[in-house]
Amino acid sequence: MRQLKAEMFNREASDPKNKPNKILEVLALKHGQMVADIGAGGGYFTLRFAEAVGKDGRVFAVDTNPKFLEFINDCAKKGGLDNVETILAAGENLALPKGSLDLIFMRNVCHHLQDRVEYFRKLRHLLKPNGRIAIIERAKPLTFHGMFGHYVPRETIIKEMKEAEFLVNQDFDFLPGQSFIIFA
Repeated sequence: MRQLKAEMFNREASDPKNKPNKILEVLALKHGQMVADIGAGGGYFTLRFAEAVGKDGRVFAVDTNPKFLEFINDCAKKGGLDNVETILAAGENLALPKGSLDLIFMRNVCHHLQDRVEYFRKLRHLLKPNGRIAIIERAKPLTFHGMFGHYVPRETIIKEMKEAEFLVNQDFDFLPGQSFIIFA
């Protein structure tokens, strides 16, 4: 069964203007790593991450929409990827293994979170000691998405992550209308 919204999210994520290959390049995932794609949507990045970490790695696709997770499972099976696990997020409770993640990836998710500082604090226990959190977020209020509150300014994300005891590790400006920051 087709999932038009999931397919739309994947088209947007894969659009060359959104530089998905450059995103993967700077994330520099390695074989055997463990990644959580929080707010996985249609799973475009989940599947790309699964290829990057290989059969010894694992990618957790986390979303609140069970239809998206079903779509991701189907795509992973069709692509021969058996290292993808889907997890239905229940509120802010994430059923992810503690102390195991090399990377938490969040793309256009922050604007959906109620208490971001507390949410980010809860992510700490999921990361390995050298784990990172990569956040891509729409950053401009004067856009179609911005008119509906679907953005968080870059400065706000940095401030809130600092309150949650994360520091900026890398800060990129190659995505049009979006911030891309990696925290450690």
